[in-house]
Amino acid sequence: MSEPQQRALRLGTRRSKLAMAQSGQVADAVRGLTGRPVELVEITTYGDVSREHLAQIGGTGVFVTALRDALLSGEVDFAVHSLKDLPTTQPAELVLAAVPVREDARDVLVARDGLAFEQLPEGARVGTGSPRRMAQLNAYARNHGLTIETVPIRGNVDTRIGYVRKGELDAVVLAAAGLNRIGRSDEVTDFLSVDTVLPAPGQGALAIECTADNAELIAALAGLDDPYTRAAVTAERSLLAALEAGCSAPVGAFADLLADGQTVKEMRLRGVVGTTDGSTLVQLSTTGPVPETYDQAMALGRELAAEMLAKGAAGLMGERAH
Repeated sequence: MSEPQQRALRLGTRRSKLAMAQSGQVADAVRGLTGRPVELVEITTYGDVSREHLAQIGGTGVFVTALRDALLSGEVDFAVHSLKDLPTTQPAELVLAAVPVREDARDVLVARDGLAFEQLPEGARVGTGSPRRMAQLNAYARNHGLTIETVPIRGNVDTRIGYVRKGELDAVVLAAAGLNRIGRSDEVTDFLSVDTVLPAPGQGALAIECTADNAELIAALAGLDDPYTRAAVTAERSLLAALEAGCSAPVGAFADLLADGQTVKEMRLRGVVGTTDGSTLVQLSTTGPVPETYDQAMALGRELAAEMLAKGAAGLMGERAH
């Protein structure tokens, strides 16, 4: 091999324990695919240093901008993002080279005394920084005769679970994928079915991004791409974009494959938008052929969004930060 081939690939990552864990897994996979060394380059993002609530600091882009700047300046060769953090519009000079197989997309409960959601005491204080989770948990509680109080929190996994351990909250809601990636899934006291709480669009999936002109790296990273995951998250993010919903809007979306035995027949896309108190939800689903192109996946999301808007979804998103 020529000498430049062996230069270490630089993988840009956020510094959080979770980001480092998921970037480390991607680095291992890329080493295996390319035979080249991969080094992690830690980059601090505004979302990591700000103590404000995500909804107040501009939503989805806060963890992504610094990584993208590092890509564009040539400081790193590729970057790993949690897909749910990516804004829905893709810059022309960057490309999502791979969307690997999705981890568990569900939300989970970490509650005191090993409690499941249905076992929470009357008036239980449940922590989450996500309006999407608040809307659906409050609606679920209301429909099942439970009374809960959702409490806005943020911080890393340790901080959030710490509120429960110290007795300040009865439970917190987190993403299953994050706990799995840092080896803490044994702390989960209840897995929340997607029938109860639809995840954030792209939840559980990673996005591996590089510059659009790096044809060699794009070709190498393609080996990590999972077409089904990519189709699913593309449909989910298309729904989000068509609802014009930023990070602060309570939108959940999930696309899954419907199989007949071993044969995958169709993709089902479900979406929900609601008021954070859970008093009003618009929840719809659509099923169609598994998208084989980007445009087909985008169309699936747009069609469901149009139906949701016709059912009054637009009026529920007044809480969106403009």
